[in-house]
Amino acid sequence: MNKYLLKATVVGALGGLLFGFDTAVIAGTTQQLTDIFHLTPTTLGLTVSIGLIGTIIGAMTSGVLGQKIGGREALRVMALLYLLSSIGCAFAWNWDVLMVARFIGGLGIGGSSVLGPVYIAELAPAKYRGRMVGMFQINIVVGILLAYLSNFIITTMHLGDHQWRWEFGVAIIPSLLFLVMLYGIPRSSRWLVTTNQTDEALDVLRLMGSPNSEEELQEIIASVHLEEGVHDEPLFQRKYALPIFLAVTVGMFNQLSGINAILYYLNSIFAAAGFGATSAALQSVAIGLVNLVATLLGMSLIDKLGRKTLLMIGAAGMVIALGGVAAVFYTNTHQALLMWLLMMFITFFALSQGAVIWVYISEVFPSRVRSKGQSLGSSSHWVMNAIIAQAFPLIAAHSHAAPFVFFAGMMAVMFLVVLFIYPETKGQTLEKIQANFGIH
Repeated sequence: MNKYLLKATVVGALGGLLFGFDTAVIAGTTQQLTDIFHLTPTTLGLTVSIGLIGTIIGAMTSGVLGQKIGGREALRVMALLYLLSSIGCAFAWNWDVLMVARFIGGLGIGGSSVLGPVYIAELAPAKYRGRMVGMFQINIVVGILLAYLSNFIITTMHLGDHQWRWEFGVAIIPSLLFLVMLYGIPRSSRWLVTTNQTDEALDVLRLMGSPNSEEELQEIIASVHLEEGVHDEPLFQRKYALPIFLAVTVGMFNQLSGINAILYYLNSIFAAAGFGATSAALQSVAIGLVNLVATLLGMSLIDKLGRKTLLMIGAAGMVIALGGVAAVFYTNTHQALLMWLLMMFITFFALSQGAVIWVYISEVFPSRVRSKGQSLGSSSHWVMNAIIAQAFPLIAAHSHAAPFVFFAGMMAVMFLVVLFIYPETKGQTLEKIQANFGIH
């Protein structure tokens, strides 16, 4: 690993930091937005999920944009959308403007969730790819932690009715930084080959520290040559049935764990158990810190234990933790355990689903449909996210335990699906994975 590969990976993954920040920052604003804009459980759910609608559209369309202009240039578009959104949310003068700004931010999140992992996967050597693509997930959890931390600090400043504006406005700084830093990284070597810019592609491979850049370039050229004339090849074909199933289910199960619903409504979950606003904000910081530590552990294990093993370990642990949370709310006792059960849930999620999802989706498709496949897997993740984010406050209003019972059941189903269907992909080149799938 060298400084050029590290720099390109860190910058390419910075979209994940903004992704994570946007995911978590809303948790600190829900109560104040409800009071100021007189939101019902339905309109509160819509305020949270409108960004996810933008995310779905961004995830579905960004793959085509990335193939046309390249991942680096497409990421610049996403960074601009992030910047516009953070400014719009901070200065929104009514609920309608806030909704538009959150929708624009969703476009950026959805796009970067597709483009960032693909850009990194196409640059990284096979032996580092799991950890390199995993940097995107690390940035997500760093963004989550920063959001909770900034929310807590702003809460202690007693800014009154303007508190939510400051909580949203903090994102202006990292959004601008992301946009500027994208002008200092190279284009993807694989994308350059598809546009017949092989000399620059070779330079990039050398820059990234490829052990045999000439041989790797010829392998990429041969792969692209086989794909000539099929750049517009449709994704939905029988030969891609397994990759499609893997991408869609890993994206859906990620959200069926309840992770984003918990992150979005974390302050409200603590409030339902009797905790005060400042206490809930501080405990959210602790949850974010545990999330980061567990994600780093997952990144250290993903290329050793493998993707499948981590998913199974995580599913088993999440069933126990979510069942415990459901029991706390159902019996209305032992509220002191809520913090520890949520920390247990976050730990098992982060070292499994959190570490694996973006790596796995970026690996299972051949390059001629990789961006489309990444868009599909990411879209399944965001569609399920939007549905759950909209439904959670409505269901929780009737029973705080019910959502967690459902999430625990889904993780039990996931354990069985991974055990019997998911293949292992660790330590294999992208081309070798396709050969194992019978795709030539």
